[in-house]
Amino acid sequence: MIFRQLFEAASSTYTYLLACPETGAAVLIDPVAEMVGRDLRVIDALGLRLTYTLETHVHADHITGAAALRAATGCQTAGPAMDEIPCRDVGLRDGEALRVGTIEIHPLFTPGHTATHHSYVVDTGSHRMVFTGDGLLIDGCGRTDFQSGDAATLYHSIHDKLFSLPDETLVYPGHDYAGRQVSTIGQEKRRNPRLAGKSEAEFVAIMAGLNLASPQKIDVTVPVNRRCGEDSAQRPGA
Repeated sequence: MIFRQLFEAASSTYTYLLACPETGAAVLIDPVAEMVGRDLRVIDALGLRLTYTLETHVHADHITGAAALRAATGCQTAGPAMDEIPCRDVGLRDGEALRVGTIEIHPLFTPGHTATHHSYVVDTGSHRMVFTGDGLLIDGCGRTDFQSGDAATLYHSIHDKLFSLPDETLVYPGHDYAGRQVSTIGQEKRRNPRLAGKSEAEFVAIMAGLNLASPQKIDVTVPVNRRCGEDSAQRPGA
């Protein structure tokens, strides 16, 4: 499998490129509108064909590049069916794999950051990867105080679903604010300060005490992202 981890500095967002070397089919997980030009250049340099963009959830801190990439390449947009977004081409459900060439991407329903948030599990044959979006982060987790977020729900999504994956599973988060790129399930079980050894009540109290400011662009980004980022579709070379 061809794999690239790409970064957008303004929102500290990771976008992930996965591609099948046999067919050249590729998918971008959580693309960012401002980085569409970069993403197209990477895809072209590798001789790939973008078949899907794939969202973990409706983002509040950046605008998705899905519509712009669809306009530029003819790819399909995919994400959780539970979002009920009319402009999305493919709705995914827990237990129903998305195939990209020979790659199988397995949706895992992990609500809590948002009510419809999904993670994605990929087994390459030599190792397992999980793309956790804004659910489980490295030494942290996504916030739960907007977009139907719920701390207790996130606690169970992480403990009952993500932490049930093998310890050696590589964790690729949707964001990192300290330059870290990858963790493992075992590492997060042992040392994540919000989760390791914490009861549900302790976790809920931690999340309630964060007192974070709302994302600066939330009033703009959420409605635009529910339109697949269509406002960015006119500038695919950004």
